[in-house]
Formats: sequence, structure tokens, C-alpha cells
Amino acid sequence: MTTAVAPPKCLVCDTEFEIQEDWERGEITECTACGQEHEVIEKSEAGARLDLAPEVEEDWGE
Repeated sequence: MTTAVAPPKCLVCDTEFEIQEDWERGEITECTACGQEHEVIEKSEAGARLDLAPEVEEDWGE
């Protein structure tokens, strides 16, 4: 028996994300509906888990 896994949804507007084959843990992806950035926390054969992307800090890249 196969269990259906719901696709991840935007944490702001509830729009479903289409899981991309090339997503990797830590990658940032953007919601096509509202533009909110999300970070890929976990990706497996069963699906993906997203969280809101961290805000860019002033000293990043220095």
C-alpha cells in the first residue's frame, strides 16, 4: 500500500509548492504566489519539509 504525501505549503499564504528534484537541504526557494522565501529543511523520497528562510543579517558575507 502506498501512502500519499501532501506537498509542502507556503507558511504564509498556504499555496502548495511543487517539489523540485534538484532541491537540497539548506536551499532557499520562493513561493510563486506571495514571494515569501522558504528554506528546505528536509527532503526525502516521501516529500520535503520547509521552514521560513532566515532574514539576511548585516554581517553575512563579510
